[in-house]
Amino acid sequence: MAPSTSSSVINGVLVQWGDRLFYPGNRMVKAAHTPRLGSGLHHHADAIRRRIEATVARRAPQVMVKVTGGGRGMGAIAAHFRYISKNGRLAFEDDRGVVQQDKEALHDLAEQWRLGGSLIGETSPRREAFNLMLSMPRGTDAQTVLRAVREFAQAELNDHRYVMVLHEHQENPHVHLSVRAESMSGKRLNPRKADLHRWRETFAEKLRGWGVEAEATRQATRGEGRRFENLWQLKAREDGRLKCSAAAKKSGEAYQRSRTEALEAWAHIVTALRASDQVGDRELAQQISGFIRESGFAKEHGRGRGRQLPERIAPRELMQKGSRTRVGTEVER
Repeated sequence: MAPSTSSSVINGVLVQWGDRLFYPGNRMVKAAHTPRLGSGLHHHADAIRRRIEATVARRAPQVMVKVTGGGRGMGAIAAHFRYISKNGRLAFEDDRGVVQQDKEALHDLAEQWRLGGSLIGETSPRREAFNLMLSMPRGTDAQTVLRAVREFAQAELNDHRYVMVLHEHQENPHVHLSVRAESMSGKRLNPRKADLHRWRETFAEKLRGWGVEAEATRQATRGEGRRFENLWQLKAREDGRLKCSAAAKKSGEAYQRSRTEALEAWAHIVTALRASDQVGDRELAQQISGFIRESGFAKEHGRGRGRQLPERIAPRELMQKGSRTRVGTEVER
């Protein structure tokens, strides 16, 4: 049996590589220095362990937050209002917490958006609103999802006008949230990839506050590559107008690179946990290995005999049970 590794070294590995998996906004392009030891490192490593356990061991439901489009002018914004509320038949709630449910109120809301702040013309060369969809898997209580979205909007969009509508009639409960791009103080919303990740984290946090287990782990971290349909495709499908569907799985260089980088991070974590003198750490390493072997990316690249994972690594550490290597050694190329 290989000698055990000190908990401080293991915690350092968890923080360095776990941040890349769960907090990608903190990831450096160059390899970061080994994290300093101390109580802060211990607490950070514990947080990473909890994220790993939720994702890998408990397979916690994953939230979805997606920008489905945006209105370039009041004509498109009002049309989206009509679509998400079924022309006023579904209840819609605005940023003041006012809930209404009729066509006239919907028209009045559109006029408030048109005139409230910088005038929004019928058409515009830029996005005057962003359309979001926040959802959870089938079986989640729809009203709890709505409460969590309400708290999410108050936290992340508190200086913007927005309207939200709960949809319960489809497979999974979800909320359509349309937000005016210009805030009440004149700043414009311009969500980027890092913002979307933070929004997912916030939404998951609000759901957990209502007693619903939820995680916001990236698809790359989970070795998955599911491609979600755009809102126009969903609308066309509902109306029977969708003639061809996009590929269900992601592909391409960026997809390969992000999944490979995630596997590299997992390999370092597995190696460290296997060298721990704590039974729980070694069991977690085994669970991670099983989780990765079952992932879509690992299966995709394991079908062809002798086929190598792209770019830097072929993480045999994850694909074989019981192997041990020294902490800090480079994963197999």
